Amino acid sequence: MQLDLNLMAVLDALLEEGSVTGAAERLRLSAPATSRSLGRIRRLTGDQILVRTGRTMTPTPYALEIRADVHHLVAQSRAILEPKRTLDLGNLQRTFTIRGNDALTTAIAPHLLTAIRQAGPGLSVRLLAEADIDTNDLRHGRVDLEISSTMPTLPEINHETLGADRLVVAFHPDHPCADAPLTAERFAAADHVIVSRRGRTEDPIDVALKSLSLRRRVVASAPTSTAALHIVSQSKLLVVVSERICRPTLDACGLRIGTPPFDLAPVPVTLAWHQRYDNDKAHAWLRNRVRDSFAGFLGHRPTTGADAAEAGPADV
Repeated sequence: MQLDLNLMAVLDALLEEGSVTGAAERLRLSAPATSRSLGRIRRLTGDQILVRTGRTMTPTPYALEIRADVHHLVAQSRAILEPKRTLDLGNLQRTFTIRGNDALTTAIAPHLLTAIRQAGPGLSVRLLAEADIDTNDLRHGRVDLEISSTMPTLPEINHETLGADRLVVAFHPDHPCADAPLTAERFAAADHVIVSRRGRTEDPIDVALKSLSLRRRVVASAPTSTAALHIVSQSKLLVVVSERICRPTLDACGLRIGTPPFDLAPVPVTLAWHQRYDNDKAHAWLRNRVRDSFAGFLGHRPTTGADAAEAGPADV
């Protein structure tokens, strides 16, 4: 049997109004069209639904039995199909999932978690580590937001650049490079650790050195900036990281920084999400909170499209 769900709205109006004329006026339909719908409802249910008693119509026992359920179902359908005008964070039960490298999540976590805790008791966030291979987790809804230094290539993934951070050389205060200007020759002569989630032992810095006819020794690669900076804090190695994004770990490890002795492009910070969430008010709220978190140290907060209406280092 094929059901016409429009009949539910007609049935609800008939049971509320108690007449074909009243239901027709409520639904902005003609009386004959409403009468025909009542006939179809009678055939489907095997019940008269409304029977004439003098000049009025009276619901049958079956109609009285289903009236509350019908009204509830119609109200639920409208709530699903009508756009939500307000966002009630205080009553929202939702866990957001954000993926990014350790430096990015460490940088924004304090501000972001404070905002989530204050917004509502039913809100929480999962901060996932950057995967060592490219995934389709945004496309499949397993991740709400992805923060990285690269722009997505899939057309259904929306993105924006939140800002950029300059690269710096980090080293222990007792490192020989701490006592004299950091030239390209001194930089290349030192031993290095690099950050690579895929375990590579070369990155664009080696290309820059090669253009100067220089070559460095990479002792190790580390999967995260935090690991690399901890290694540097316990050794005489150098590592190149993003300055402001890595600032909490740089300070915690007591490291000094210097300017690279050659040109390196700033590292962009890109926020990406699937287009299915463009008009999701809770997701828009999350995007704005992430923007706020980055604005504290990147000094840039872009706001575009639907988000404006909401109330209220590179891997190789």
